Amino acid sequence: MKEGVTERLSNRLVLGLLLGGLLLLAFAVLKPFLVPVVWAAILAYTTWPLLVRLRRLLRGRRTLAAAAMTALLTAAFALPMLWLGLLLRTETANAYAAMAALLAKGPYRLPELLAGMPVLGDWLQGLLDQFTGDPAAIRGQLAHWVESRTDESLKIIGGLGRNAAKMGFALIAVFFLYRDGEQVLAQAQRVLRRFLGERVDAYLSAVGSMTMAVVWGLVATALAQGVVAGLGYWWFDLEAPVLLGAVTAVVALIPFGTPFVWGAIGAWLLASGETFNGVGLLLWGTLVVSWVDNLVRPMVISSATRIPFLLVMFGVLGGLAAFGLVGLFVGPVILAV
Repeated sequence: MKEGVTERLSNRLVLGLLLGGLLLLAFAVLKPFLVPVVWAAILAYTTWPLLVRLRRLLRGRRTLAAAAMTALLTAAFALPMLWLGLLLRTETANAYAAMAALLAKGPYRLPELLAGMPVLGDWLQGLLDQFTGDPAAIRGQLAHWVESRTDESLKIIGGLGRNAAKMGFALIAVFFLYRDGEQVLAQAQRVLRRFLGERVDAYLSAVGSMTMAVVWGLVATALAQGVVAGLGYWWFDLEAPVLLGAVTAVVALIPFGTPFVWGAIGAWLLASGETFNGVGLLLWGTLVVSWVDNLVRPMVISSATRIPFLLVMFGVLGGLAAFGLVGLFVGPVILAV
């Protein structure tokens, strides 16, 4: 009797070790694809209602509906990125030319609003004197800056290539999730119920509601801030307000990130001598753009879940630090569960 119990325990121990080793090996094999699969799951879940409508239009053809949705999703990502890339190429050259022309004007005085600021005014004036005192030094400094950024540009290109590959894997995964998502969810529920029982339904419900709320909360807030900021850039006579608004919308995915965009642009306007436009843009960013973040994001996220917005903010920022861009959405979900 005792030998039989010992044999069963040893068999379970060996089986557990083999299963643990197999899981570790599977993790090592699938590790490069985990982030694309998470992106695919987020995209598939948040766009699932549109897929359901598309299936009805296509009379239940699941594969065709999945292919059409994947194509729409690809276009939704690729076309704006291509448009922004073309705009950025043109506007970067214009920005270099404008900066060189501004700094080459000779001795330049800061506006009184900036020059009168303690410590900061003297430091900025000294920096301007250093750059504008010698036009040849300006050109040399710009050449040195371009040369020093060459290696970084190559790294960025490599990073873009890796991210494009990850996006390709994510789109492949999202196609199969669109086609077989119900079966995948049913199998996951059966497996999790063996370990967690009926409570798994509450956990999955929390994951779904928080994912939907965070995705749409972040996206809606970013788009609203981009539009409002773009209106401000246009009103205060900035070139390429659409491009700047798009950049602001991307940065707005990170909570409290937009002041770094409109604040830097406002400071540049002040340094350029456009005091009215600079002060106006800073006021617009403080009183309008930031309040969109303070109103829309908590309203969308907290109203859809019973999670305090402060906890959601910690999840967004902590997830970004821990997991990268996908952590913006994964972090709040982890804290919600």
